[in-house]
Amino acid sequence: MARVILFHKPFGVLSQFTDKGTEGSPRPTLSGFIDQPGFYPAGRLDRDSEGLMVLTDNGKLQARIANPKHKMPKTYLVQVEGTPDETALQALRQGVTLKDGLTRPANADQIDVPDPLWPRDPPVRFRKSVPDHWLRITISEGRNRQVRRMTAHVGLPCLRLIRVSVGQWHLNRLAPGAWRFADESGS
Repeated sequence: MARVILFHKPFGVLSQFTDKGTEGSPRPTLSGFIDQPGFYPAGRLDRDSEGLMVLTDNGKLQARIANPKHKMPKTYLVQVEGTPDETALQALRQGVTLKDGLTRPANADQIDVPDPLWPRDPPVRFRKSVPDHWLRITISEGRNRQVRRMTAHVGLPCLRLIRVSVGQWHLNRLAPGAWRFADESGS
């Protein structure tokens, strides 16, 4: 049976165990939080995104989670700059054409400020003259920076991106930087 770790990746942490970047000082990686040998990330989460990462010690499960052909849904809470209107939301729901082609239709709705919402370090920049709102977006593919590019395409630049679920696994109230074991069913 596959073992699964659910990890709440903080902002600024790389979704890998080593930093192979060219920057002068090493950047934070998964190894600073998870000390369990034999686990590998099933998919990625950008350094400037936060939230749920699923790790497993089973290659077949890892491929099933990460491979877009399996269309595993991923849900994000997205703080955007601007005010979403029905036209923008409907465009996200139908799929938008990005440089790498048409996205699959997404579930997209405006929501209240998430609760709980932990502070981010560094804080999100705010402009007094431009309102910000929150969206819940579920996609079933995983292109590079896809949700950010989709919201920008409809005129709503992304300020903060938090992944709250991958398939049957959910972030729930797992604190930033914390992890727990789960099983293949999501519990």
